[in-house]
Amino acid sequence: MIKHAIDDASASGAGPALLDQGVAPGPGGTRRQAERGAFENNKLHKRLCRLAGQAIGDFNMIEEGDKVMVCVSGGKDSYALLDILMTLRQRAPINFDLVAVNLDQKQPNFPEHVLPEYLSKLGVPFHIENQDTYSIVKRVIPEGKTTCSLCSRLRRGILYRVADELGATKIALGHHRDDIMETFFLNMFFGGKLKSMPPKLQSDDGRHIVIRPLAYVKEEDTTRYAEARDFPIIPCDLCGSQENLQRKQIKGMLREWDRKSPGRVDNVFSALSTVVPSHLMDRSLFDFTSLQTTGQPVAGGDTAFDEEPCATPAASEIIQLFRSLN
Repeated sequence: MIKHAIDDASASGAGPALLDQGVAPGPGGTRRQAERGAFENNKLHKRLCRLAGQAIGDFNMIEEGDKVMVCVSGGKDSYALLDILMTLRQRAPINFDLVAVNLDQKQPNFPEHVLPEYLSKLGVPFHIENQDTYSIVKRVIPEGKTTCSLCSRLRRGILYRVADELGATKIALGHHRDDIMETFFLNMFFGGKLKSMPPKLQSDDGRHIVIRPLAYVKEEDTTRYAEARDFPIIPCDLCGSQENLQRKQIKGMLREWDRKSPGRVDNVFSALSTVVPSHLMDRSLFDFTSLQTTGQPVAGGDTAFDEEPCATPAASEIIQLFRSLN
């Protein structure tokens, strides 16, 4: 339902008033250029709303009467998430509430005034949770080692508690399509698992539902949107932690694929929602041991001789000839 409402709003030309501002030409610019920039920004906003609405609808992320706790870190993605959800709430055919939550982990030089001032100006209910996880992480993790894993676990536990205290029924995170893809390859290359970030999941304790409404959105779009909206970005490296080198490698690999083979990354992302367990090797997902002949055709069964996705016409003809002989 949310998805259809956003499609209707996009078709009508509705867009965020804030993106229409600033049409006056900048230094060395022209009014036409400024108007063109505003037009492109509105197109971007509509695309983000459409993709977020589609993800919400596809995975039933938000329902009537939900109270959605939006985790806002001060980064571009969480700002974009909050902004888009506020737009969707105005247009959606269902009623749901939003509350923005930031966890101040007492990192050095963290500008603690930025988010309260921004959220107050935005007019959205918010809560700032103060917890000195920085000192804990620094005490436990040896100098020079990455702190992200422990920091993430501590942060997750605190946010689950805050969700209970606020009566939130959903916890919204700002992970986007690139995060999902990178996590997929990280798990496959370094963990030996076909696993990624799901758009919607139940917490380990079974008490919370976590949603990722930006699951279909590319990072390049959240970057452009943050620039267009001039969000007050807070750096994510205030803790001094080393960047995850493995994730950096995966990000570089995907960027290179996009440059050399356009469409490849899109196909991999599409494959995440087109899984055929009978053609993999996970015995917990498909009962290979009990597989017997039935004498009846099976939809999606033996496709060993089907045309390969990249087969040449000559190869296709050979396959057809082989089939005709058997």
